[in-house]
Amino acid sequence: MSETKSSLALNGGHAELGRLPAFPSWPQSGPEEERGLVEVLHSGKWGSTHGDVVATFEREFGQAQQARHAVALSNGTLAIAAALRAAGVGVGDEVIVPPYTFIATAAAPLFVGAVPVFADVDATTHLIDPQAVEAAITERTKAVIPVHIAGNVADMTALAEIGRRHGITVIEDSAQAVGAQWEGRGVGTFGDLGTFSFQTSKNMSAGEGGIVTTNDDELAGAVYSLVNVGRVPDGGWYEHAAVGYNLRLTEFQGAILRAQLARLPEQQAVRATNAEALHEQLAGVEGVAVATPDPRVTAHGHHLFIFRIPELGRRGLRDAAVRALTAEGVPGVSTGYVPLHRNTALVAEIRALAERLGQPVPESSCPRADLVSRDTLWLPQHVLLGTAEQVAAVGRAITKVAQAANELA
Repeated sequence: MSETKSSLALNGGHAELGRLPAFPSWPQSGPEEERGLVEVLHSGKWGSTHGDVVATFEREFGQAQQARHAVALSNGTLAIAAALRAAGVGVGDEVIVPPYTFIATAAAPLFVGAVPVFADVDATTHLIDPQAVEAAITERTKAVIPVHIAGNVADMTALAEIGRRHGITVIEDSAQAVGAQWEGRGVGTFGDLGTFSFQTSKNMSAGEGGIVTTNDDELAGAVYSLVNVGRVPDGGWYEHAAVGYNLRLTEFQGAILRAQLARLPEQQAVRATNAEALHEQLAGVEGVAVATPDPRVTAHGHHLFIFRIPELGRRGLRDAAVRALTAEGVPGVSTGYVPLHRNTALVAEIRALAERLGQPVPESSCPRADLVSRDTLWLPQHVLLGTAEQVAAVGRAITKVAQAANELA
């Protein structure tokens, strides 16, 4: 057996992280969360209609992202649906979305009766391609939802310009990009609306939760009404000016999120340092492709560290690479998304809706999404909270596995 083969832990070699301590767990909490929860408990004001903890968090989050308005709600999926409805997107409208994203980005338009249309991604960044967006626009297009995958930021200069030129609402799906910035400004403020998620794995977590940001007063009022069963700010309890959902957060979640937001800058600094070190370690490694962020991304969200292994993907060995990296002690390695234009349930729902409306069924040729979905691997964000020694060992493990194609085969 060659030296390369015998080095893999999968086959009995030394595990790169075998003698190192475990990575930090996620989610994380401290006395700040505990104190906030106890204060809400003893206040007797557990719902956000009676307390002021959620309202305070909304103001703090809006300031952090540089948004004039922020409206918290139950989760990131319904944040997108509420943003669409607030913008007037409804039955028969088309909404352009990337295929390389979580299913919620495409499901939310269906929730409001709109038809998702897939526009391909850039294979280098995994982010929606503005040229593909332009090509997908029809007379029925009402909105586009760029997704800031892994904390990287889509080209919001180009996408905002496309939105203005065509009169299309731009909704930034920033579920993975809290704290990210484009040209010094927080994501969620370049489009008409932005949405964020506080689900368990996210860089800020309350178990579940979400928030919608906007700089438009009218849109902010519409989102507020949708979240609060059609009420308006300072209106009466039974004054329902519109038909809305009930999507409110509890004060308990607000307390947790205030503490999470306060801790975020320190954690993001650690993630940024470790991500840069890992990127430098893997730069030039044969068989590994890591995208260099656009210089206009002035702050990366670092929710994931994603990289491609083209040769292993081409040979159908990506799952074997996951097993090999796991054996090296790398935690949480994932193959990521199956592209949404290949999801049979979603495709069937889109077809049924379009046919029911008498509209053409959108075409969905997205070869670059197909390509990256075959050869991309993810590391979760808490890996980037590890020590410099741990992160260096992760880099060695990736290098070792990427160069062991013959053995993995």
